[in-house]
Amino acid sequence: MPWPDFGSNSCFDNFGGSFWSQRKNTSAGTGDWFSQLHFPLIEFENHQSEMWESQPGTHTVRSHGVRVATTHMHDWLILIVLGLILIVLNVIHPFYRFVGKDMMSDFKYPFKSSTVPPWAVPIYAIILPLIVFLLFYLRRRDVYDLHHTILGLLFSVLITAVLTDAIKDAVGRPRPDFFWRCFPDGKDAYDQWGNVVCHGDKSVIRQGHKSFPSGHTSWAFAGLGFLSLYLAGKIKAFDGLIVATLCYLQFFPPPYHAEGWRTHAYLHMMEESRTNANNARTSALEVEIQPNQRNGNSMRGLAISRASSLPVEDIEYGRR
Repeated sequence: MPWPDFGSNSCFDNFGGSFWSQRKNTSAGTGDWFSQLHFPLIEFENHQSEMWESQPGTHTVRSHGVRVATTHMHDWLILIVLGLILIVLNVIHPFYRFVGKDMMSDFKYPFKSSTVPPWAVPIYAIILPLIVFLLFYLRRRDVYDLHHTILGLLFSVLITAVLTDAIKDAVGRPRPDFFWRCFPDGKDAYDQWGNVVCHGDKSVIRQGHKSFPSGHTSWAFAGLGFLSLYLAGKIKAFDGLIVATLCYLQFFPPPYHAEGWRTHAYLHMMEESRTNANNARTSALEVEIQPNQRNGNSMRGLAISRASSLPVEDIEYGRR
């Protein structure tokens, strides 16, 4: 059986023409005609690979650090302003709310140093993430990544710290050990209105009015939360979560929902309970109303019957 003739419409003609034209243009001395063939797909992939391999190390702190920092100079100025605001919020006095003698039973916890000292907060909230960022920079040599992670971390921590200390100063909620901060010798004193008259150290008393919200917790979530998102982006942790997300949403509301910590079944049960309770109250009201209506109708019938038994003359003259 003879081979079919594809003719001029064959898809191999273009490749063959390119093949032989490339071969004719090849130098006869080298004979390296295969290296001059044109394969666009292979060249594109090689180009991408070369870009990916050459990108690390091309944007270092020495070569592009000053340019990147200068470009984002306004961001660093904002960070400086946030730092100054944070200093002011720690210097000013918080709101001294009324604390009476009958309230002191809740504020008599022992006055002792914090389990996590204040100097440790910047270590785990800022320095630890910075170490991770520097290790990644040493691996990739990308100053853009290093600069923006440091910038984002400082924004996260400073904005959180400013909001936290502003609320602390505005609320002025006493700490659980406020009694011993206010009265170190254990001898309490109150003014004519019943408010405390503290005679302890002023700085200790000022810190005693900053119980809410927790500074340790807010700094930890700001710094380590940013680090978690950074690592999740680097390892692409959210690429395999479609099925997990769909399965989670089948049983729980979204995490940002006000009732996100409850299950759909519990919320549905509570809704049914409220509906049943409302129906029961409505039925009870109807039951109470019906006897009253019957009593009212019977009284009106008795009055009509009594009126009908009177003589016509009395009815006409309004006498009974």
